[in-house]
Amino acid sequence: MTAIPRKGLTINLSDREIKEEPVSEKVANDFIGGRGFGIYYLYRDVLPNTDPLGENNKLLLVTGPLAGTNAQAVSRWMVCTRSPQTGAFARSVCGADFGAWMRFAGYDFIRVGGKAERPVYIHLSNDTCQIKDADELWGKGTLETQESLIQQYGKNTRVACIGPAGEKLVRYAAIASARRTAGRCGTGTVMGSKNLKAIAISAQRNVQLHDPVTFKELVKEQIKLMQESKAYHHHTDVGTTTTHDITNPLGIYPVRNFRYGQQNGYEKLSGEEYRKFRTGNFGCYSCSARCGKIHHVSSGPYAGSHSEGPEYETIWAFSGPTDNTNIEATIAADQLCDDLGIDTISAGNAIGFAYELYEKGILTRQDTDGLELTYGNHAAMIELIKKIGRREGIGNVLAEGVMQAAALIGKGAESYAIHVKGLELPAYEPRGAKCLGFNYATSNIGASHGYGYAPQEVFGSPIPRPVDRFAEEENADIVIFNQHSRAVNELGICCSFAGLWGWIPLLLHKMLFAATGIDQIADPGYLRSLGDRIINLERAFNVRDGFRRKHDTLPERFLKEPLHTGTAPGEGQMIRALDKFLDRYYKMRGWTPEGIPSPQKLNELGLSFVLKDMPYQ
Repeated sequence: MTAIPRKGLTINLSDREIKEEPVSEKVANDFIGGRGFGIYYLYRDVLPNTDPLGENNKLLLVTGPLAGTNAQAVSRWMVCTRSPQTGAFARSVCGADFGAWMRFAGYDFIRVGGKAERPVYIHLSNDTCQIKDADELWGKGTLETQESLIQQYGKNTRVACIGPAGEKLVRYAAIASARRTAGRCGTGTVMGSKNLKAIAISAQRNVQLHDPVTFKELVKEQIKLMQESKAYHHHTDVGTTTTHDITNPLGIYPVRNFRYGQQNGYEKLSGEEYRKFRTGNFGCYSCSARCGKIHHVSSGPYAGSHSEGPEYETIWAFSGPTDNTNIEATIAADQLCDDLGIDTISAGNAIGFAYELYEKGILTRQDTDGLELTYGNHAAMIELIKKIGRREGIGNVLAEGVMQAAALIGKGAESYAIHVKGLELPAYEPRGAKCLGFNYATSNIGASHGYGYAPQEVFGSPIPRPVDRFAEEENADIVIFNQHSRAVNELGICCSFAGLWGWIPLLLHKMLFAATGIDQIADPGYLRSLGDRIINLERAFNVRDGFRRKHDTLPERFLKEPLHTGTAPGEGQMIRALDKFLDRYYKMRGWTPEGIPSPQKLNELGLSFVLKDMPYQ
């Protein structure tokens, strides 16, 4: 049997050219799919110093070779581009069904370049691809947009779209599909900059596999391992609505713009409290976990609010930064962000940043359009979300993200802007979970827990070894292990939680081989080397645009201010050995002291084509 042929679709909105591109055998072998294809084509097609919001930037929607099959938790898709928040490589992952529908249509990636003269959407089927007028959709929320296109093209249609925030170029706008979002790095902003409202795919379910008989047996084994996993059953029951029940006692739940690691009254937001609002479950394509927990508010000022969520990051985003413990407000905030098309993590950070500036007197009621940004005031938080989505008043400033908003505000606001490379931090305090903190610092996309999550610190995972979460340079190997593991999983593209269910180390390489027929994948060691290859190429993309060691840092607050944790461990912790960590991390990676992949490393990984772009002295 021969390897399955692979292909992508390229669309230039400026000249309305549409063409298919076969994936060469070498690219398929070297990068497999998913995140591998994302960084390969982005490096190839986006020149240095490209304006992230200019027509020469590319928007790559990528899925993996397992999407659309009956394997569990592997039909995710991601967006790769140059980020308008950081100017660096961007990768943002999404769930629901859209990744499966890309495969049903026959494509491993959809690459969009150029800029339409007026709002458009793309409709793709097994037979045709058309660029259509989107004037009637422009201004609509993400749910109404999807409902309209599904009504027009039928129930076998799935949609990825932006909301008003993407249209108005909110720097951290998201791309939505169903109620899931590719939220981080401003991918929806890039889509909006191209006047592209949506991509709709109408297709019948059909996926070609290299060895369908073996694949079927592997899926049976996968399901058996999942059913034996306590983590899988826990995730099925509660999703991530109980994670803050873990992080608060650990002292790593960031409160009041990352000054505290534990929230007073967090019990009001416990998983059991969210269960009282639950009305159903939602899942991604071919995943029995159905971890999305649908919540509905039936009374009070937020009556009628309804969301597929909030999940852990969003629970935190609308509780920790503003010190809010009103559970109904978190559900209302999630619904608003989903429909406006806003990344909840960046939005929560921007709002928490504004609250601290208000506390410090840097912002006044005159600056905030009369809103009192006092801690616990959830009504003001909700109003700020609306203002950000519409770019109204103070929302127009906060829509730029904390790094650029601080520069606009001045008056020392930069000291309170919590970000890495321009990307706001997620819901884990880096002084109390230092592997996660150093992952934020070195991540090629900026502060992202998803780039190299540390289950060793949060859940006590002993793989590859137990860690002391307050140790620093000694854990460089753990940060690298976690970053490589996530990169390998995102070749699939596997759900981030599937790594806790026990099947990935045993079966992922076998599934990928049965799906693609690429011989090298039969060796699990080959997949591990691919994680290294992907991260080095992402690093080279950033280095080519001027990123260096000085950008691999953390906000001053974490380096100079002690953490306060209340009753939790970690009181007084700071990041004290960043330089020593970077020295060790770079050496273990085979990079120069400036954080540039060495010639030896690039040659070892088969990335010699990058050498000409590296600024070696």
